Amino acid sequence: QVQLVESGGGLVQPGGSLRLSCAASGSIFSINAMAWYRQAPGKEHELVARVTNSGSTTYADSGKGRFTISRDNAKNTVYLQMNNLKTEDTAVYYCNAAALIRGVSYGYWGQGTQVTVSS
Repeated sequence: QVQLVESGGGLVQPGGSLRLSCAASGSIFSINAMAWYRQAPGKEHELVARVTNSGSTTYADSGKGRFTISRDNAKNTVYLQMNNLKTEDTAVYYCNAAALIRGVSYGYWGQGTQVTVSS
């Protein structure tokens, strides 16, 4: 089992910045990638950014050049730095961990953190 706790959401004006954090605990040795997803009202769940154990990163087009995903292995924490935020970035952001345990793949989710971009 992997537990994920997110923090860092809030209200910010357009053009502002936020940094989301996701702290992992439990069977962290089984995690092979971590990611941030988001879901806005009336829209589908979508990938925002992903980072593998090797440090390889993937970004959705919507966040390229504005969002940066990083991980601190010593703290078992993954971050999402979001700059130049837009109103369309408003959503609940969820942390995800992809784990492989005894040959079976699992996906774990945090509780979500609200990001609201509004003037």
